[in-house]
Amino acid sequence: MNLESLIVEVCAIARRAAAEILTVYDGEFAVEHKDDLSPLTAADLAAHHCIVEGLRRLAPELPILSEESAAIDWQQRRQWSRYWLVDPLDGTREFVKRNGEFTVNIALIDGERSVLGVVQVPVSGVIAWAWQGGGAWMARADAAPIRCRTRRRAQPLVVAGSRSHGDPRLLGMLERVGVHEIIPLGSSLKFLRIAAAEADLYVRLGPTSEWDTAAAQCVLEEAGGAVIDLHGNPLRYNRKESLLNPEFIACGDAQVDWPGLLGGR
Repeated sequence: MNLESLIVEVCAIARRAAAEILTVYDGEFAVEHKDDLSPLTAADLAAHHCIVEGLRRLAPELPILSEESAAIDWQQRRQWSRYWLVDPLDGTREFVKRNGEFTVNIALIDGERSVLGVVQVPVSGVIAWAWQGGGAWMARADAAPIRCRTRRRAQPLVVAGSRSHGDPRLLGMLERVGVHEIIPLGSSLKFLRIAAAEADLYVRLGPTSEWDTAAAQCVLEEAGGAVIDLHGNPLRYNRKESLLNPEFIACGDAQVDWPGLLGGR
């Protein structure tokens, strides 16, 4: 597959999904809850249907795993070598709070790796995209795209923190890195800040699912950063029955031994 050709179409699909989300966001909406108590709105479902329809037209041969259609048996899923991994609305809690910190995430997984990723921010219009070997790019509203490159570890360290999920363990880990500033953000925006050289680190100790990270991981890796578990291994996809990620570190300066520095090993 020609990833560079695909990325243009996937960006267009993400933008259409963002428009569907904003239609709901600008009005009144009800909030339901899934079995795991995470929120669900009409915007999640509208974006899901928009993305699935677009991806099926684009590449009908590829399976699609979306947060809103995740009940696919492991025996079937383990046979996939290449598939789409989608979070139609990453940051539903932030959507419900109406703070604008939510995204549309679309990734292509090939051989357990995220090889193409698009992250669209509906409220601001920012969109970031990357494909394996093609670099990471970002466009802010109607501005021309710029290439994203991470920075070397800054002093003081700028840490992108979760807006809705805190962990007391994290404070202890961050004390080990010295002086730092924490910027609270929702959804995949934390990865984008690091990819754009506006932050250095994001440590996630709570549960996340594979669709939460795949698209943004591709963007961050192509910008020069890394997404690794607490033992230093890159995040990989579709390796097991559970769709939960291990605890992980997203960083801009991939030359730093973050697991050792944070005490994760």
